[in-house]
Amino acid sequence: MPKTADTALPDPSRWKALAFIALAQLMVVLDATIVNIALPSAQTDLGISDGNKQWVITAYALAFGGLLLFGGRIADLWGRKRTFVVGLIGFALASALGGAAQNEAMMFGSRALQGVFGALLAPAALSLLAVMFTDAKERAKAFGIYGAIAGGGGAVGLILGGLLTEYLNWRWTFYVNIPFAIVAAAGAYFVIREPSGARNRAPLDIPGVVLSTLGLVALVYGFTRAESAGWSDTLTVSMFVAAVVLLVAFVVTEARVKSPLLPLRVLTERNRGGVYLSLGLAIIAMFGLFLFLTYYLQVVKGYSPVKTGFAFMPMIVGMITGSTQIGTRLMTRVPPRLLMGPGFLVAAVGMLLLTQLDLNTSYAAVILPGMLLLGLGMGTAFMPAMSLATHGIEPRDAGVASAMVNTSQQVGGAIGTALLNTIAASATTAYVADHAARATDPRLLELQAMVTGFAAAIWWAVGILVAAAAIAIALINTGRPGMGSGGTTGASDADAEEEFRIPVVAH
Repeated sequence: MPKTADTALPDPSRWKALAFIALAQLMVVLDATIVNIALPSAQTDLGISDGNKQWVITAYALAFGGLLLFGGRIADLWGRKRTFVVGLIGFALASALGGAAQNEAMMFGSRALQGVFGALLAPAALSLLAVMFTDAKERAKAFGIYGAIAGGGGAVGLILGGLLTEYLNWRWTFYVNIPFAIVAAAGAYFVIREPSGARNRAPLDIPGVVLSTLGLVALVYGFTRAESAGWSDTLTVSMFVAAVVLLVAFVVTEARVKSPLLPLRVLTERNRGGVYLSLGLAIIAMFGLFLFLTYYLQVVKGYSPVKTGFAFMPMIVGMITGSTQIGTRLMTRVPPRLLMGPGFLVAAVGMLLLTQLDLNTSYAAVILPGMLLLGLGMGTAFMPAMSLATHGIEPRDAGVASAMVNTSQQVGGAIGTALLNTIAASATTAYVADHAARATDPRLLELQAMVTGFAAAIWWAVGILVAAAAIAIALINTGRPGMGSGGTTGASDADAEEEFRIPVVAH
């Protein structure tokens, strides 16, 4: 492959750029969980009804999940640095609006706007890393840091949300985004130098934008509604049918148009396809667990919001260790599938420990080691997953490939919350029906039923993680640097390292 000056001389400010990109990613991931802790207080202050409170979460999820592919394509077309900075500024303004909300309409609108600008910001951040870090070893370190933040940021959000809500008030869970965004935007503007020749200036695929956005919105809303209205609800079923029809039409359209929004070559390469699928499944398991453990610790164990947040610390420590120490050190020594597959299996073992939850479960004996193993496994798997998501991609497709990672995570999160919560609710109802006649303490019965439901759903999460491991091992066949694709030796080190570089010349 011909090398340009960009390849021979990496951007000297790339590590400074990583700091600002990581800060922006942390802000986006934090926001996904920090609002959950503040929601009860905000609901009371703004007079939001129980029926409408879900829209504080749903408005963000619909805008973010539905517009991610469009955001990734805008980054490729408009320039990743410009899209990144605009996304940060817009996210800060939307956060200020949310913090100043005086009624439910302002709150829902601000959350939708956060989702819109998040959909610009998230794929631009990941694709900037993809085009700035082209050396295999440096790429491993950069994506190790990014993967740790992407994986652990949600748990950090629980801690920060608890602290801000308990010691200040819920409005600060929005205002806290503003300094993050200002620092990241200023740093990005002055430090980031996007490689030349990396844009995709083809005309925008309007039919693809419309079909993908409506299809993803229908899918995310279908799972969100299923959580509250049930799987057999007419509107829930209609949303799933519409999602299938729209997304099939989207695929057909992308195969035929000259300049598709999502070139099918991004999905059909088996390594990237394996990453999108296995990562989406893993997120299903992880997001469901966040929800269950938060309720278990606060409702059953009586933890305060702050104590609940700090109870997630072992998971954060595990994710950071797995991503920056295990994943980064081994990424250039073993094939990625031997990090992702075992990583998901270690996480499954941690999840398996958490199926033992009961009313008197010891935090130190069961929950702490379970979360630590879950964090270690997920961190180890996330790191190569983030790197492989843009593996071998042409620079012009980096934004939309990065958007696919975020799409698989966002859709996975929506599916995980709805699917596992529905399983837990069914198991809880069944337990109450079986034990109500013999119960002497209604409150005790309620708590035991809740914990039984959590344990049943976590068993499903264990199976989902095992499936994610199997998919990663079966589909991902690229070798480590020093080995050819599929893990066979014989390629020169230079050739193999080239496999892990993103070309910086337009094709």
